[in-house]
Amino acid sequence: MRIAIAQNNYIVGDIRHNLDLIKISLQQAEAANADLLVLSELALCSYPPEDLLLRSDLYTLIEQGLKELCQLNSSVALVVGHPEKEDDEIFNSASFIHSGKIKATYRKQLLPNYSVFDEKRYFNAGDKDCVIPFKGVNVGLVICEDLWFPGPTASCKAAGADIVVSPNASPYYFGKGHRREEEVGARAKENNLPVLYVNQIGGQDELLFDGASIAYDANGETIFTANEFAEDFVLFEFDKASNQISTKRENSLQLHDEAEIWQALVLGTRDYIHKNGMQGALLGLSGGIDSAVTLAVAVDALGAENVNAVMMPFKYTASMSIEDAKAEAEALGIEFDIISIEPMYEAFMGQLAEKFAGTEPNVTEQNIQARSRGALLMALSNKFGRIVLTTGNKSEVAVGYCTLYGDMCGGFNPLKDVPKTMVYKLAKYRNTISPVIPERVITRAPSAELAPEQKDEDNLPPYDILDPILEAYVEDDKSIAEIVALGFDEAVVRRVIYLVDISEHKRRQSAPGVRISSRAFGRDRRYPITSGYGRQFK
Repeated sequence: MRIAIAQNNYIVGDIRHNLDLIKISLQQAEAANADLLVLSELALCSYPPEDLLLRSDLYTLIEQGLKELCQLNSSVALVVGHPEKEDDEIFNSASFIHSGKIKATYRKQLLPNYSVFDEKRYFNAGDKDCVIPFKGVNVGLVICEDLWFPGPTASCKAAGADIVVSPNASPYYFGKGHRREEEVGARAKENNLPVLYVNQIGGQDELLFDGASIAYDANGETIFTANEFAEDFVLFEFDKASNQISTKRENSLQLHDEAEIWQALVLGTRDYIHKNGMQGALLGLSGGIDSAVTLAVAVDALGAENVNAVMMPFKYTASMSIEDAKAEAEALGIEFDIISIEPMYEAFMGQLAEKFAGTEPNVTEQNIQARSRGALLMALSNKFGRIVLTTGNKSEVAVGYCTLYGDMCGGFNPLKDVPKTMVYKLAKYRNTISPVIPERVITRAPSAELAPEQKDEDNLPPYDILDPILEAYVEDDKSIAEIVALGFDEAVVRRVIYLVDISEHKRRQSAPGVRISSRAFGRDRRYPITSGYGRQFK
């Protein structure tokens, strides 16, 4: 049997767009003389549709889409994922279409309800296995989470399956590929069954799907991995007599370390902007490392002609910051402007002079600088129709080292889940492709430049200390005692945890950004804004 897989970049809720992609994949499968084409989980509506699943008109569109696929009467059988509604119950389903008819429909049995998943909010669990006799081969069908636990695959084997095909929508985080290989490979080995794991590709709000669909042999070994962070179409041969699966395609080049994270950020940024109907982006270019890396991501995602940057100096801005911002813009070939915020700042201070009389300058004046920049960027965004990219990294967002309606002002944040120490690594990596970030931007001490001689370390622990503490607390949920046991000073740990917990209100108002860790802020980590928990650690 010749089995094709297609990892396509669908758009949530856009049934027509997704149908068009499926039809193109069917044409490729027909041209390749495939017998069967397998698509990813919920391909018709894309994943995750969230509360769209509560709309009755969604199912009208899904039924029309399934009918249209049947009417194609393709010579190639199709496994297509879609939501299914029966009376008051909703299922995460996949249908097997052949000869103009739906021959079988499988309902996902194991519904993930942790991390970024909340499938039990919407779906009911299926309770029946699905093994389809087709051209002399018994094809077992399971969906995503079903593969992460032994039961469903073992049931397919017991029902006579010769091979298992699995539509998936498995969100990316750094290192996820190794987990997939271990878990899904185990299912193949346990049951002596080849497994075809077909993953979704593309960005969806904070989530990113990296593709990297995998074929496993009956020993649980990976025989092929499809493209990462790109659409792909692959044809396999399954020989029932020898229980072997193979492909003539050479294995795709697999990315590692900073190269992997860079492509994740580029794809996530591009898809957020394009899928929301925009083409261009703009950002404040400060001469610091965060905005430099954000700019490079934006240009790689959208093209230099669709990105512009603004340097907004103030009296505390170092001349080297202006020089470095110019150098970055020139190296990447983007439109670049310099607009001083001093007149705006002075106007604010003039209006506030009477009210502020008798008070000492504090963070208020620093925040007015940041908010002047935010207002300027949003004015340019409104006038020229380009989304503002914010430039804060995960370390800053975690401890609230950012200004609401100032440097947090914008529509998307590519670095939101990237710790500061990783930002430096990404800058060095991007310079290996082409030198776009000046060396002194990487080596100079980071500063918000909102006060004379200001440095980040005046307010925060060094980032090589801060980041591992944040990882332990935010991503691993470790207690103070557990973090101190890792070798950190207790006073520093308490200070960091306090800052994280009192900054939830800022994060709740922050722009979405690409998720690259196993525990990102947003839908992945849900803490109350109003809470006395953190005050206990002050």
